[in-house]
Amino acid sequence: MTGPSKKSGLPEASPVRVADLVQYGDGAVVSRILLKNAAGNLTAFAFDKEQELSEHTAPFDAVVEILDGEADLTIGGKTVRANAGETVLMPAGVPHAVRAPGRFKMLLIMIRG
Repeated sequence: MTGPSKKSGLPEASPVRVADLVQYGDGAVVSRILLKNAAGNLTAFAFDKEQELSEHTAPFDAVVEILDGEADLTIGGKTVRANAGETVLMPAGVPHAVRAPGRFKMLLIMIRG
C-alpha cells in the first residue's frame, strides 16, 4: 500500500476502510480531514456516545454516510435516525445537527458548488 497523498489523508490508488482511518475518543468527537480542495472535502468523524455537533448551517450541500453504528441527524427541525450503510443529504442553507445515541462513525462529504 502506498502512503498518504501529499494532497490528502488518503493513500493513493489503494483501497481503504474509511472507518479505520479515525478512532473513537472517550467523551469526544474526533475528526480527520481525508481530502480538501476547491471542489469540497471529505472528513471522517468518530463520535463517542452522547456527543454532538450543535445546530449550524452550511452554505453547501453536505452528504453524511454512516460507517459504523447509528446517528440522529436533525435537518430543518426533523430528526432522522441513520444506520451504518445509509447515506443522508443535508441541503445547503438548512440548519442541521448531529447527535450520537451511541458510538458511531461517519464520512462527511461537503460539495462546494
